Amino acid sequence: MTATDTRPRTPLDDRPPRTERSVRVLSFSQRLSRWDLKFSPYLYISPFFVLFAVVGLFPIAFTAVISFQEWDLIRNEGTFIGFEQYAWILNDPKFWAALRNTFSIFLLSTVPQLILAVFIAAMLDRNIRAKTFWRMSVLLPYVMAPVAVALIFSNMFGDVHGLVNNTLADFGLDPIGWHTDPFWSHIAIATMVNFRWTGYNALILLAAMQAVPREYYEAATVDGAGAIRQFFSITLPSLRPTLIFVIITSTIGGLQIFDEPRMFDNTGEGGPAQQWLTITLYLYNIGWGEFNFGRAAALAWILFIIIVIIGLLNLLITRRLVRDEGGRGVVRRRRARKEVAR
Repeated sequence: MTATDTRPRTPLDDRPPRTERSVRVLSFSQRLSRWDLKFSPYLYISPFFVLFAVVGLFPIAFTAVISFQEWDLIRNEGTFIGFEQYAWILNDPKFWAALRNTFSIFLLSTVPQLILAVFIAAMLDRNIRAKTFWRMSVLLPYVMAPVAVALIFSNMFGDVHGLVNNTLADFGLDPIGWHTDPFWSHIAIATMVNFRWTGYNALILLAAMQAVPREYYEAATVDGAGAIRQFFSITLPSLRPTLIFVIITSTIGGLQIFDEPRMFDNTGEGGPAQQWLTITLYLYNIGWGEFNFGRAAALAWILFIIIVIIGLLNLLITRRLVRDEGGRGVVRRRRARKEVAR
């Protein structure tokens, strides 16, 4: 006869029997593999940030420090004078003349340059013969050295024996004072800038145009839209991100123009009456002409603030003028109207 346990069962009795939990110990190679997955992306991109900190952030910060000092080149140290350098720059008539010339050359070069770049990119996007040849041809001016371009065009726009004035004389027209009249000197310098940068911007816009799905154009052709309507309704809206990039980079380059006005005459001083003196050329003359690096640093920071303000304005204006890419905004607006109608 066997004895039976008549005690009532409790929930604790239903638990599975205890087993010793095995502790997993990672080997060194496994830890190394985990560290590699976690930290290797930061290690791969660190050379750029280290190099940028050395040659980018440090000079910028050091320039800001120098701008508040009267820098002594012999002792290689400066005396803190506060905002006196900035006040001197803002009260100098040459600064306002340089600022006016910079904006004039910037507008005369950037606006026609972007319009011409969009037109060239649209032509290269079409089915033409020898596409590679024409695409490489528009990039040749960008490959040329800026000094060479400036020397060639400065001789072309010579007042006495320049090619342009000689051609005008052949047609019985009066010569133009390229180096005496402020407006025509700005036209000459803007022509150099347009010659060098139009092809570069055209290739960037061409790459964006080729990324537009061809189904959009096929559907527009079926609906009866012509080439011009397709350009303004499909191509141009699809270029919104690229146009913003090109406009901002062109703004930065246009406000920092230096090579062309520097090489436009033999002196490199911006003209006898500062007809084409730009901010960067004025900065160069202060820093390396007068060896006043504190004043030049202050002017550099003023130019930086101007570029940031103009860049933000360009960004806001471009976002408002250029519609959503590929007409997606139109589709969303139609859907919103249908929902409101319901």
